[in-house]
Amino acid sequence: MAAKKSITIWGLIIPLVIWAWIMGFTSSASAETMNYKFYTYMAKLERALIGDVEDHALSLSIRRAILVFENGETGTHTSITTSDTIKGSGGYSQYSTTTFADGSTIVAKSQGTLGGGTGVGAYTRGERTGEIIKGTGRFEGIKGTVTGRTKYLPLEKGEDGPKGIGEGTFTYTLPSK
Repeated sequence: MAAKKSITIWGLIIPLVIWAWIMGFTSSASAETMNYKFYTYMAKLERALIGDVEDHALSLSIRRAILVFENGETGTHTSITTSDTIKGSGGYSQYSTTTFADGSTIVAKSQGTLGGGTGVGAYTRGERTGEIIKGTGRFEGIKGTVTGRTKYLPLEKGEDGPKGIGEGTFTYTLPSK
């Protein structure tokens, strides 16, 4: 009876080891990255001063950007952002949609900080991290993250928000076809 039990256990272990070995070679693809540089500008801004301390503002804005990827591909970018800043420094949340020439899109949700400000809307830098929440076209089923860093140019007379230049990265995986 002990010999039969030993054979049964090995009969289970050997297929399990073979299955684990095969699955190790067919596991999901490794993450890919798309690095890009961008130019961004304010398209629309609604701002309310709070009045509790000097230059404390809540804002809802729409920014647009032109992206240039390392592989030469280009895209447009629209972000809808809410921010809470004092003298141009504070936190923000945004949803962004990047659209490529073929119509494919990547939608992300990010959080970040603005800093270096000297007054309402006069921030000089921003950083963000976030999650890719949807893709369409060739990015259907995408999963991953986005990071970015922006250097804002000095606020010019008549501007609601500064123009900026920066760089970012999409790190992602796509489902197997």
